[in-house]
Amino acid sequence: MRNRNAVVTGSTSGIGLAAARELAGRGCNVMLNGFGDRAEIDRTCAEIAEQSGTTIVYSNADLSRPDEARAMMAAAAGTLGPIDILVNNAGVQHVAALHEFPEDKWDLLLAVNLSAAFHTIKAALPSMMERRWGRIVNTASVLGMVGAPHKPAYVAAKHGVIGLTKAVAIEVAKHGITCNAVCPGTVLTPIIEKQIAQQAQVTGLPEDQVLKAVFLQKMPTGRLVTPDEVAAAIAFLCSDAAASITGAAIPVDGGYTTH
Repeated sequence: MRNRNAVVTGSTSGIGLAAARELAGRGCNVMLNGFGDRAEIDRTCAEIAEQSGTTIVYSNADLSRPDEARAMMAAAAGTLGPIDILVNNAGVQHVAALHEFPEDKWDLLLAVNLSAAFHTIKAALPSMMERRWGRIVNTASVLGMVGAPHKPAYVAAKHGVIGLTKAVAIEVAKHGITCNAVCPGTVLTPIIEKQIAQQAQVTGLPEDQVLKAVFLQKMPTGRLVTPDEVAAAIAFLCSDAAASITGAAIPVDGGYTTH
């Protein structure tokens, strides 16, 4: 994987940051993307670059805006070179009963969690097809495979991500490009921390009870998935060893979807 060029969206924290570190550790040049304190992000980029010996750059593109998603992909190719690996990990969440779900939140979740992947994939494919090699990994969720209450937009978007993954995989398989989805269970990331607090408000339960009753109840392992575990799965799917895996939705979920 050495000297491959990668874009990892939503990579200033959580799963995305773990994936960016993992790919850099395997020799990839990486563009990070996401929000946060700019000074801290710059320190993180410098740290990864020093540890890996690769080129690490950053884009603050707002992926709810298609023009910014396209500009980010163009900037990545201009800075790093042709993009070999695209990890669509950016995501947002909002928890509310369907009849109370704000319409602007529905639009935002669909834009970031689903439409952004379409725009980045569309931008990446021509070069991948020309060079007959590419790896696309989309972070879906176990909620792309099953339903859940109070998360209508997230569930709809993540089901859409898996559908998009399959459609892309079929279309580009003959060009040496794979497209897969990873489906994490509950991972302790900033998004999950906010979800726990939101679910506590919706259900009236204390946060520790919400964690056990809502997030861990269907995970036979009884523990949270770690960002590094998901990152390792992403990195494998980006490797030459995974050349015959495409169109797959792979759970990394502590057994959640075995129920």
